[in-house]
Amino acid sequence: MSTEQTQVIEKPPAETAPPAGREARFWSPRRAPAAVVAVLALVTAGAFLYDIAAVRAHHPAMHWRRALARQLADRPLDDTWVLAGAGVAAALGLWLLILAATPGLRHLLPMRRTHPDVRAGLRRDAAAMVLRDRAMEISGVRRVRVRLHRSRAHVLAISHFRELDEVRADLDTALNDAIRGLGLAHPPKLTLLVLRPGRKR
Repeated sequence: MSTEQTQVIEKPPAETAPPAGREARFWSPRRAPAAVVAVLALVTAGAFLYDIAAVRAHHPAMHWRRALARQLADRPLDDTWVLAGAGVAAALGLWLLILAATPGLRHLLPMRRTHPDVRAGLRRDAAAMVLRDRAMEISGVRRVRVRLHRSRAHVLAISHFRELDEVRADLDTALNDAIRGLGLAHPPKLTLLVLRPGRKR
């Protein structure tokens, strides 16, 4: 397996390895959303602070703040623009909460630790490619499609000769061995379907 398919992240020496099968997912740094939120917050806070300082210095408030205050005072709560603005703000807040509460990096599957100071992750597409290659080695298999999720591996194989039961048994053995050989902390369960060419699912 090439080095591009496996990512290794070092951890501080003081951290101990968790039990097998308990490895947590990798957390995404999410630099872009954090930068956007920080810039928007800085610009908004800076504009309000500048206007408040101007008013304290006996200058008139900026036009945009007077217009905003007038609009908020005149429009009823059931106004379309008020409801639309509230919906956008709620959706943005929900998106930020989801980003804060979920690990992200769904394309990276955590692997079992063999050393307490090192965490390794295998890309989902690389793991699916390994399973597809192992399936194509089985006699009678013509085409394979693999969809790999965090907890389940869905494999559809097309067999153009040999008995389907024999092909299915060989595929089940080979793919389960391949899944164990990936070294994942949470090995996905195999869902296998073997069909003849031209037959619909």
